[in-house]
Amino acid sequence: MSQTSQTSTPMTRRQWLLSDRPQSRTQARLGRAYMTWQRFTANHLAVLGLGIIVLLVLMAIFADVLAPHSPVVGNLGGARLLPPGSPGYLLGTDDQGRDILSRLIYGSRLTLAVVVLVAVIAAPVGLLVGTVSGYAGGWTDAVLMRVTDIFLAFPKLVLALAFVAALGPGIENAIIAIAITSWPPYARIARAETLAVRNSDYISAVKLMGASPFRIVFRHVTPMCLSSLIVRVTLDMAGIILTAAGLGFIGLGAQPPLPEWGAMIAAGRLFILDQWWVATMPGIAILVVSLGFNLLGDGLRDALDPRESGQ
Repeated sequence: MSQTSQTSTPMTRRQWLLSDRPQSRTQARLGRAYMTWQRFTANHLAVLGLGIIVLLVLMAIFADVLAPHSPVVGNLGGARLLPPGSPGYLLGTDDQGRDILSRLIYGSRLTLAVVVLVAVIAAPVGLLVGTVSGYAGGWTDAVLMRVTDIFLAFPKLVLALAFVAALGPGIENAIIAIAITSWPPYARIARAETLAVRNSDYISAVKLMGASPFRIVFRHVTPMCLSSLIVRVTLDMAGIILTAAGLGFIGLGAQPPLPEWGAMIAAGRLFILDQWWVATMPGIAILVVSLGFNLLGDGLRDALDPRESGQ
């Protein structure tokens, strides 16, 4: 019997994803996503950063299950300023007899909420300002970029302090203040990306097809800016955490008895010499989470870099 009648070996899932001749848009998109994931996982530090962030998210979701004690109610009678390793208190207690581990676990919810809300507010604003400024040009570009320059002229923490002082102390006002001060770098990045693509051939083709400037900006220019914006937002999350902790440290962020990590450090500074764990434990938590976001951002930058897409 002729060998030509035998069926060919079926294509594996990996071969289907990496095919250089995709049969559909879905296959092409999944193939790009798979190659991006491969480049990301090749960076072991980036995977470590992703693991830290995943643990933070899980800790925030299951805080009610993981926390051994209440984060706001302490035992002043018999559990005040206990050192780490004390029975029932793995990381010790604070001056109010509250379990530090439980407060760190519940504080992850506040930290994650601040990061997510600031990103959700600031990133779209910066993306909108940058793309409109870069595509419109002229006086629109001049006005929007001068407003951006004004915000960039002030240190982020100082400007956030001014807004919180005007709005009043509290975690909600702190989130608004940090978001107001965080959008200008995103606008700069979006404008630079827009200037790079607004005169390209495919934008000219879309214009010839009769697309409106609104459609061009939001359907064709904005997607080209997303990868750079995602990387910058991820890298900025460590700074957002530090800014929120700084506001909490001086009493303008989350108010007692909320277990915010910056406020916990502020409460522990009075005991730093003798009861070091009160301020050290939330400081370590801030360090680890900030490191996780930085490692994740570096990995995303390498994975989403267009210059690496051909490798």
